Formats: sequence, structure tokens, C-alpha cells
Amino acid sequence: MAKRGYHHGNLRQALVDACLSLIEEKGPTGFTLSEAAREAGVTPAAVYRHFEGRDDLIAEAALQGYEIFGELMEYAYDKGQPSALAAFEAVGRAYLAFARRHPGHYVAMFESGISIQRTPELHAAARAAMGVFELAAEELSQHIPEDRRPPPQMFSAHIWALSHGVVELFARGSPGTQSPFAPEDLLESGIGIYLRGLGLIRPDS
Repeated sequence: MAKRGYHHGNLRQALVDACLSLIEEKGPTGFTLSEAAREAGVTPAAVYRHFEGRDDLIAEAALQGYEIFGELMEYAYDKGQPSALAAFEAVGRAYLAFARRHPGHYVAMFESGISIQRTPELHAAARAAMGVFELAAEELSQHIPEDRRPPPQMFSAHIWALSHGVVELFARGSPGTQSPFAPEDLLESGIGIYLRGLGLIRPDS
């Protein structure tokens, strides 16, 4: 593996980039801090000036991932406006797009075992990102009669779970889980069925 090195004095970011590369190649527990240092082109001792250990490094990768994720979700939500339905569907698709474009960040966030409670900054970034889901769900839920309206947090959690399931099973090349349908089609049809069940999409649409 070629060393990345760093050329602008930003050792901390070079180590995060090395971590992301190793996560994509070996998984979040398949590399050591020494390997991350070697990938970044520095000595292992240099790592400890910025990170206490591998989990601390992965937590920083997760933090940056949630920040990127939040920006992508905000963009998708804004692009879908003023239609509450279009905005809600867009944030669901944005989840799939993020997982494909940023696999290292995705794993650091959702598969590394790092708790979002690890630092206040990580928790805030995670809540801000997922808050976009909840906002879109809350706006869309206003079109459901109050006596049949699920709590927005439940509403958004259902779509999050659906999106996450499609990503895990069909969008990341998991062995034995190939589908004759594109992940985007699976997600769109699944969201459509869910929204029809709530009466938000007409049965013939």
C-alpha cells in the first residue's frame, strides 16, 4: 500500500484520511494505529499528538462523516421543497447516496461500535443530521389525520431503518444478497408502499 503522506502540515486530517482508507479495505477493527500512521507517512509516535488510540481516530472519522451526511441531507431536503412528500423521499435517497459515496465514513458512523455519546461534538453532529429526517417526517405527517398520525420520530425511524436495510443488504456488495433490482428502486418502492399505507400516496400513483 502506498503511503499517503501529508504535504500541508495537517497531520490530523492525514491520519483521518488514512483511517478511512483502512476502514474501507479492512473494516473498523482490521487495522492498527501503527498502520494508520504508516499509511499517513508518519511515525506511530506522531499519532498520539492528536489521538489517544484507534477508537479516538475512528470517532473523528465518524464526526466528519456525520457533518458531511448532515449537509447532504439538508441539500436533499431543500431540493425537495416546497413539497413535503418530495422532501421526505429525497432524504431517504440521500442516505443511500451517502453510503455509496463515503463508505469509510458510513462504516465509522454505523458499524464501528463507536457510540455517538463518545463526545459532545459527535453527539451534536449525529443529532443534527438525523434531525433532518425527523423534520421531513414531521412536515409530511401533517397530511395524515391526527387520529392515524404516528409520532414523527417513529415515522422517520421507519424510513431510516428501511434505508439502512437496503444499504446493508443490497448496496454494499454483501455476499449472498444480490437483488435483481437496483438498490435505488428497492428503496423508492419500499418508501412508496410505506407512504401508501399511511394514506400519503394514492393507491394508483
